[in-house]
Amino acid sequence: MSTHPARIVPWVTGAVYAIVLVAGLYYVLAGLGTGGHQPARLAGFVAGIALLVALDQVELRRPSTRRAAVVFLAARLVLFFAVVALDESSLSRVLFVLVPFGAYLTFGRAVGLTLGGLCLGLLVAGFAVWVPGWYRDANYVSDVLMFGLGLIMALAMADVAAREARSAARVAELSVATERNRMARDIHDSLGHHLTAISVQLEKASAFRDRDPAVAEQALADARHSARRALEDVRTSVGTLRSPVSLRTALASLDVPVTVEGTERDTAPATVTALYRAAQEAITNARRHGGAGSVSVAVTFGPADTRLVVTDDGAGFRPDDDHDDHDDHAGHAGFGLLGMRERAALLGGVVDVSSEPGTGTRVAVTIPS
Repeated sequence: MSTHPARIVPWVTGAVYAIVLVAGLYYVLAGLGTGGHQPARLAGFVAGIALLVALDQVELRRPSTRRAAVVFLAARLVLFFAVVALDESSLSRVLFVLVPFGAYLTFGRAVGLTLGGLCLGLLVAGFAVWVPGWYRDANYVSDVLMFGLGLIMALAMADVAAREARSAARVAELSVATERNRMARDIHDSLGHHLTAISVQLEKASAFRDRDPAVAEQALADARHSARRALEDVRTSVGTLRSPVSLRTALASLDVPVTVEGTERDTAPATVTALYRAAQEAITNARRHGGAGSVSVAVTFGPADTRLVVTDDGAGFRPDDDHDDHDDHAGHAGFGLLGMRERAALLGGVVDVSSEPGTGTRVAVTIPS
């Protein structure tokens, strides 16, 4: 069990308190009881409800710990007994339904069920002591049945709430894992190829420093250019996270021919990022590993999806083997293609790769609108 127990949603207890208060006042004001002649009892009843509301507010402002939960449950029980004793209508017995409900959320299923059975047992025992032959009175039997039904409903609601809380915790864990994977893909897709280019150019500059200074100088210039592109890419990524960016604008920075069909609407930032990274990765693979002389990008904005196709005339490879290190292209492209598929899958999209050795490569990414 967590060291930070769950709490009853405030509006639940507030709604129950309001119903009990209205029912008790109606019982007195309609002349169904003697509360009009016992103003102190009526005032005590109203004060008891007010104290329950105040207790909830105090609990909300304190750290949620097991010890505090026990203290507040005990205080709530004392007030429940006081309110029931002061309520002529006896309708406030419904307050005890909150006991197993709250205990289920705070301490778990076993405690909730145990307290639910205990509350029902106390009601039956109370009738047995103060109302002899109660089981032959339809009104009292109905009270027991309705109270039992209320307990079942409360426990069922608590079970649903507990399951939702566990699901929310699981979703949070998965979100953290997904974010880690996303960051890994971003590092690979955006910075990886720039850093690789910088490393290659610096090695080239070092190798030609004495033999051909002009070539070495050009290599240094290319390395500086790659560094600037890396910085620009980081800024673009941050900007995309902060505010929506059109896909057309993002693709314009890739220095390849881009054709667009259809009208771009309010494309979701996640979709823009996924398609932009896919285009960037495909272009990098085509040039660096496929030796492509020509690379082009085509985007189609359809009514139900957005489709991006990157085509090159490079060396090509066998997509079925892109996870193996069978050649330089596939060995380097494997993680990038995997990243494309994972990123597209998160948005309900698909990636299709068509290629054969010597025939170039066609990468198509389709993401639903």
